[in-house]
Amino acid sequence: MGEKTDKLILVVDDEPRMIRFIRMNLELEGYRVVEATNGLEAVERVREDLPDLLVMDVQMPEIDGFEALERIRQVSTVPVIMLTVKADEEDKIRGLELGADDYVTKPFSPRELSSRIKALLRRLEMPSLPAKTVTRIDDRLTVDFQRHEVLVDGKPVKLRPTEYRLLYHLISNAGWVMSHETLLSKVWGHEYRDESHLLRLYITYLRKKIEAEPADPQYILTERGVGYRFVDFWRQEGEVAE
Repeated sequence: MGEKTDKLILVVDDEPRMIRFIRMNLELEGYRVVEATNGLEAVERVREDLPDLLVMDVQMPEIDGFEALERIRQVSTVPVIMLTVKADEEDKIRGLELGADDYVTKPFSPRELSSRIKALLRRLEMPSLPAKTVTRIDDRLTVDFQRHEVLVDGKPVKLRPTEYRLLYHLISNAGWVMSHETLLSKVWGHEYRDESHLLRLYITYLRKKIEAEPADPQYILTERGVGYRFVDFWRQEGEVAE
């Protein structure tokens, strides 16, 4: 038996045998589990049960996992792992672009799913906060680490947890080049060191939300073949704290 945890996981699949398989193994790991058998029910469960994490199949009747994910993202930032029978890169990219945090390809072992869940929950835990929690990048961009709040031109911008964690590590190392492998390990976990497409996608998401011109970024700079560097604002403006 795994250690008891207060984490609640919603499992969504139209195959009863798959739900039983996942539920049994997650409960052995110590998680609490609730179920849904289709996308519409999943959306309602997210609203009513407020799960800590969602494991959802892509292929389901009525509305598939992609459409269900779109509806869920309108009301919740709950971390989502998609289950797919295809190893198709386009399916994976589509799910990530719609707001999924990870994916597991069927068939999978209980250990693989458990590892992905633990890695995802781990990266949602915020790192220890810096002594000064309000960081003013420039007149346009401010980040409040304490409140998990990003302000662009004085207006809050909504970031998903993984986007926020990525931004945290970039800002904390402003002026330094962070390699692809380092960012993947710090934000996603050591299991993701080779998943460079994940990093590219989330850098794109961040730029769209915080850059004035995402195609010509001024904050998150690309160091070709190496990684990314957040502009060295420390020398320009310093930081302001309350």
